[in-house]
Amino acid sequence: MKIQFKNIAVAMVAALALTSCSNDDDSETISGEGTLKLEFDNVYGDANFAFNTPYTNSNGEVIKASNAIYIVSNIVLTKEDGSTYTVPKADSYFFVNEADAESTLLSLPNIPAGNYNKVSFGIGVDEEQFNAGADGQGDMWTNAQALGMTWSWAAGYKFVKFEGTYTSATTTTETQYKVHTGKTGDVYNYASVTLDLPENALVRTNITPQVHIIADLKKVIDGTTVINFDEGASVMGGTKVQNIMANNVPNMFEVHHVHND
Repeated sequence: MKIQFKNIAVAMVAALALTSCSNDDDSETISGEGTLKLEFDNVYGDANFAFNTPYTNSNGEVIKASNAIYIVSNIVLTKEDGSTYTVPKADSYFFVNEADAESTLLSLPNIPAGNYNKVSFGIGVDEEQFNAGADGQGDMWTNAQALGMTWSWAAGYKFVKFEGTYTSATTTTETQYKVHTGKTGDVYNYASVTLDLPENALVRTNITPQVHIIADLKKVIDGTTVINFDEGASVMGGTKVQNIMANNVPNMFEVHHVHND
């Protein structure tokens, strides 16, 4: 009888040891810092985006784009537990320029290791940053000027620049169009975007996730608000810009997938 109890006790100790080993194998200590990349892949509706390619909008106008730039700013990453990490403001302004492939891949270093399931960012330069004055802009203002992404200092930055030519049923000769968004009068027009990730981005010291974001440029001018260039081919202010930034731009982004390599 004593031998039987002894055998049971030995079996229980062995089982506990196995359980402990199993738990150790399954657990992961997440610590340190890593890098996360955001890839902005421009499309036009269901088509890949390319310059000087004809695309037909819902109003029948056919556009051929020759310039497409937007400012991504103030990036915030959310972990699966709801906690957030805000990329330092000084390191959180990017000019995504279709003509410069390197600019479409944003590399964010020194991110606390963790499982991230959401990314938020702005389109444009936020009012707080602009109010820091010329001295508070660092190289950003100079870089923006080089890309044609500024007006006068009083008017500030262009948040989105989308240019090219268009034709329509009544405008049969290719005519230049310009869409420049930014501050209009007292309305600042900064747009905010929040995207859920279809799978967690696993930031580790040895894993650099890449979040593939689709940016549908068609929605800049042919989204909730439809811009008719026959009504005015230069869209640079007033309610049209307000509607683009309030209704169209926040809906032009979605996450396609996440690489955890």
